[in-house]
Amino acid sequence: MVPIDDTALAVTDTGGPGRPVVYLNGSYADQSHWRRVIADLGPGYRHITYDERARGTSRRATDYSFEACLRDLDAVLTARSVHRPILVGWSYGAMIAVHWAARNQGRAAGAVSVDGALPHEWLDDAARAQIRRLFRRLSPLFPLARPLGLAARMSAEQHAEINIESNELCAPAALGPVLDRVDVPTRYVLATGGNLGGDPELMEQIRSNLDPVLARNPHIRISAKVASNHSKILRKDFRAVADAVRELAPGSDHRAG
Repeated sequence: MVPIDDTALAVTDTGGPGRPVVYLNGSYADQSHWRRVIADLGPGYRHITYDERARGTSRRATDYSFEACLRDLDAVLTARSVHRPILVGWSYGAMIAVHWAARNQGRAAGAVSVDGALPHEWLDDAARAQIRRLFRRLSPLFPLARPLGLAARMSAEQHAEINIESNELCAPAALGPVLDRVDVPTRYVLATGGNLGGDPELMEQIRSNLDPVLARNPHIRISAKVASNHSKILRKDFRAVADAVRELAPGSDHRAG
């Protein structure tokens, strides 16, 4: 366990001399979602996964903000003596990856965004109220969802506020400058269609909002757009995610030649 603030984080580190790859989970997910990507990449890399506060087997905390999650990443990198990692984030984790890379220029070797860190601006007061209602309705299912890595040990209100804050951070005026500051090779793996709570047409429009960013910042490219949706991408298209890592670290894979 890695201590940070008033909590402690469950960390798994395969060790070894390979290029370190740090995996950043979705909003309420745990580190188990990365097992297929890690298996596909193999032992040529040093794989580091961890559970955010109140997710997986990490302890609860009093602060579940996005800034707290950035501090958690710093704590894990320091505790495990990780230098120049490739940051691989899914959904919420993609936001952590690009924010950390933008704030710590030169400290990452690259970043992979898995259907996350996409500029959009659809959130208004009605949408905030809808999100809060949705999580209140879903709260009876949290005990069943937690063992699957789909819910945290938090209240419905805390789940909702994390979702609202992350959407606010995706507003073009907020996220655009962050993506413009990214100065390391960054690859996006995009899903297709909708997901739970996300209309397919809206999700595709959000993904297309990345186009102006690609035109402005040559460090950022799309590695692949895959058939699976947002929630299933790590399960069904893990090879595309692994291939994006290989683009950033050619020769690290034991199968590379």
